[in-house]
Amino acid sequence: MSLTLRATLLFALIASLVVSAVGFYLYYSMDKELVRRADYQVSGRVQYFRHLLANEFPLSQLSRNPGLFENMLGNERDILTFSLSGEPPLINVNPSHLFLPPVAAVPDGQPLTLQTVHALTSSDGTPVRFARAAVKIQDGRTVEISAGHFMTEESRLLETFRWEIIGAVLFAYLLIAALGYLVIRRGLRPLRNMAREATQIHPASLSTRLSTDKAPQELQQLIHSFNDMLERLAEGYQRLTQFSADLAHEIRTPVGALMGHCQVALYQPRTVEEYETLLANNMEELERISRMVENILFLARASDARSVLTITSIDVSSEITRIQEYFEGLAEEREMTLHGEGSGILQADAILFQRALSNLVANAVRYGREGSEIVLRAEPHSKGMNIHVISQGDPIPADKLGKLFDRFYRADASRSEGGSSSGLGLSIVQAIMALHQGSVSVESSAHGETRFTLSFPDAEHKLSQ
Repeated sequence: MSLTLRATLLFALIASLVVSAVGFYLYYSMDKELVRRADYQVSGRVQYFRHLLANEFPLSQLSRNPGLFENMLGNERDILTFSLSGEPPLINVNPSHLFLPPVAAVPDGQPLTLQTVHALTSSDGTPVRFARAAVKIQDGRTVEISAGHFMTEESRLLETFRWEIIGAVLFAYLLIAALGYLVIRRGLRPLRNMAREATQIHPASLSTRLSTDKAPQELQQLIHSFNDMLERLAEGYQRLTQFSADLAHEIRTPVGALMGHCQVALYQPRTVEEYETLLANNMEELERISRMVENILFLARASDARSVLTITSIDVSSEITRIQEYFEGLAEEREMTLHGEGSGILQADAILFQRALSNLVANAVRYGREGSEIVLRAEPHSKGMNIHVISQGDPIPADKLGKLFDRFYRADASRSEGGSSSGLGLSIVQAIMALHQGSVSVESSAHGETRFTLSFPDAEHKLSQ
């Protein structure tokens, strides 16, 4: 069921319930008012005859003029009886021959009220209101006056009003449903406009954004959230496109080198030594492709790897010493020295920690100034621990600092061309820190000091995040 139809039916149902409640209230009020009027009529009629018999009308005239009282009641089925105690009625106007229950008469001198009026139902279901009162006539005898009123016309009026209320409720339901459908459909027009604008968005037009013009306040947040999502999708798509282009470019170089070596080797017969040299060179290119593929797979799986992290307690001082020993030979080739500082216990995945720190050290050895010193420093603090890798070299321009962690980006491409660098090392470091809910940052001073910082939060700070 559509939202418009569902809202229309619910709105019409609620409105019909309200109209029904109002109609029921009006019907109940009218019923009470008609009963009250009938009680006034019955009590007033009995009171009138009490006054008539007590002052003006002699008892001897009652039995001689019964038609007078019938004419006073008109053509209705109303009841009027006059009787002395223990004697047959002197006047008995009762066209329906309805038996009135033997209720006590209101004593003479006591006024009639609405509470002294009684109710019963005739054989045909018509409500009857009646009252009985006593009055002393001039000769000292007591006459009981009974009067009853058949609410025939009132019942017909209530029945007519009841059917009118039912018809009004049904008509109101249909009218409100029709008008509600038009109103709700018009109110949902911004949603249809959003849907129409969303259908025009495809990979080639991810820069398109939903318009907030004339949008109701309730949809403003939805439109902003949707536009923010489009912004993230556009950024991700752009990065994916750039990544694909960079990947094709990076793989094309070793593949081109392999094809060139093979073509040269096949151009004319070669000696065994030449073929061995060719295979050795090709093996280096294949190893470079293998490392690149491995790094790409790691980055692709990094977003889902948090569940397989093996968090252990790491002695940072021992790990720094181990990495110093591992890169000592490579650093000596460039007459560089490694120096470790600080200590502490860190909660992290040991293998990924070693990989992140090794990538930073390898980057420092590769791009640092020959004969300079590389410092590995651990600095515990209240919210975790920072690991710094400090090297000396050429200053990195500010516009390039933010791009260092992009995939395949190299600040100095000339020094990496044809080397073992794939431009993914710092991207892997950033992915590892994201897995640990930490961060990596870089600073470069004017005199050429470059500082990479791994910020690991402690366990309590991770929970707070």
